[in-house]
Amino acid sequence: MFDRPVLGIDPGLSRCGYGAVRARGGSTTAVVYGVIRTSPGEELAARLAVLEAELERLVHEVRPAAVAVERVLFQTNVRTAMSVGQASGLALAVAARAGVPVVHYSPNEVKLAVTGYGAADKSQVQHMVARLLGLAEPPRPPDVADALALALCHTWGAPMRAAAGPSAGTPVGKLERAVAAALSKEKDR
Repeated sequence: MFDRPVLGIDPGLSRCGYGAVRARGGSTTAVVYGVIRTSPGEELAARLAVLEAELERLVHEVRPAAVAVERVLFQTNVRTAMSVGQASGLALAVAARAGVPVVHYSPNEVKLAVTGYGAADKSQVQHMVARLLGLAEPPRPPDVADALALALCHTWGAPMRAAAGPSAGTPVGKLERAVAAALSKEKDR
């Protein structure tokens, strides 16, 4: 389905997990994975600038076919929700500027895709990601495993959604429509 890798982003301001996977034939392999860290002691604007620059570098190097970002559904801690939202927004903006389609998945959708159980814990996700990608050990911290799991979720699910047609699956969000419209205008020029 994809000639290029799919990049998963588990957004966070202190730790932003990333992982790219490529499917070829019957196997899926990890291309690159890790975590982008920013120092909580730094000013917010500086931390966001570092995160944005690192995400831009990553998208430029990986040249993904798509970017899968974890959808923020609920956070009990408002500060955590704000920082995750800011990091998620940066990932979306970086992908849009690079002309890369963005998809969102809930944590439960990702867990279901990689473990078969939508309420799997972090350890179960880490172990299954390692097993599915043939890694010597589970990716750490869990943000990295979550990012790889996002990429796997999209890599495996996209062919089924494409075969089912546009009426299947979840509705396209406003950002996705805006990106598609911008890309369409760019092609018409």
